[in-house]
Amino acid sequence: MKTNAVQLPVAGTWALPFAAYYAFLANRIVYYRLKHSKYSGESTGEAGTESSDPAADPLFCASRAHANFGENVPVTLLLAIIAELNGADRRRLHYVLGLLLALRVLQAELGLARPGGRAQGRTLGYFGTQGIMLGLAGWAGKLVGYSWS
Repeated sequence: MKTNAVQLPVAGTWALPFAAYYAFLANRIVYYRLKHSKYSGESTGEAGTESSDPAADPLFCASRAHANFGENVPVTLLLAIIAELNGADRRRLHYVLGLLLALRVLQAELGLARPGGRAQGRTLGYFGTQGIMLGLAGWAGKLVGYSWS
């Protein structure tokens, strides 16, 4: 049976990897909550972590990695979907979404998850994600001819 449903093969391909990594980040928070018996808030509350340097607190860093993913990825994926719906080259879009996932992993695992939460992965992941977001917005606009009228 043939349907007239809109197909989004690129976005559909990347749905599982992005969702799986988001679930991984959420479960890391659960792990630290159980480990430290801290069931609310973003800090373990251990001496010297909450007030002096939150980046030294593993629960805080895990919460920030999860929140950063949730703040940036949905908007970026929406822009990728808009580009795909308007005829973006699928191969290039796959590369862009693969790079986005790599940057998010870099930001969390080689940035926030490192001691002190300030490793280079955090900076590269952040600026790379912003570049992809703006690039996808420009690409989507170009595909529709910047039709603002």
